[in-house]
Amino acid sequence: DLGLLAKTYGNVYVARVAYGAKDAQTVKAFQEAESWKGPSLIIAYSHCIAHGYDLVHGLDQQKAAVDTGYWPLYRFDPRNVAEGQPALKLDSGAPKGDLSRFMLAETRFRANEQQHPEGFPEVVRRAEAELRARYALLTALATPPSAGGTS
Repeated sequence: DLGLLAKTYGNVYVARVAYGAKDAQTVKAFQEAESWKGPSLIIAYSHCIAHGYDLVHGLDQQKAAVDTGYWPLYRFDPRNVAEGQPALKLDSGAPKGDLSRFMLAETRFRANEQQHPEGFPEVVRRAEAELRARYALLTALATPPSAGGTS
């Protein structure tokens, strides 16, 4: 995960965006990145003709990517730490919706289902588990430490 890797430096502004899911979050990420006096990295979900669907539905597919947890939205701003806040702000909710429907809308996933129809449900189940685990990690990173906690 390029975003998680870049965050480990501690001095890089990092955001994941999907204009079709939350345009205001995308704009905010660009504004924050521009105002950061260090390196900034914005990772954007971009639909592409190679995904194998009519691009008129590109923004809907971006929203589905975010809703299912395939593409979580966040902003990592090192300035937040000086204010006693976590550097990470998670801008999307917990995974919901039908991951297999999202996947089957794209050629790259549909080809796998067509080649291995008997194993595809297990692929989806494992992917859903991984997306939930990733969301749990991002939630933990975005949660301020408790006031009375131990260090």
